[in-house]
Amino acid sequence: QVQLVESGGGLVQPGGSLRLSCAASGTIFSINAMGWYRQAPGKQRELVATIESGGDTNYADSAKGRFTISIDNAKNTVYLQMSSLSPGDTAVYYCYMDGLGGRLYWGQGTQVTVSS
Repeated sequence: QVQLVESGGGLVQPGGSLRLSCAASGTIFSINAMGWYRQAPGKQRELVATIESGGDTNYADSAKGRFTISIDNAKNTVYLQMSSLSPGDTAVYYCYMDGLGGRLYWGQGTQVTVSS
């Protein structure tokens, strides 16, 4: 069983920063990639950023230049450093892990609210 636990969400003012963390635990044979999706009220879940175990990254256009994804392979933890946040970034952020055989695991989500 694999569990993903996210942390770091909260309320931040426009222009502010937040750092999300997601730690994977349990029986982990391999990690192909980890990343973040988000879902705003009334909208579909969308990709924010992904990082492969080798370090290659991919960002949504909305995240480029503002968000940075990183991974600590020793801790099975992925981070999302977010800066220059705007109300449009308000959403529930979900961590995922692409594990052995391409199986996907999801965290429970963490709320990010950008508001003055």
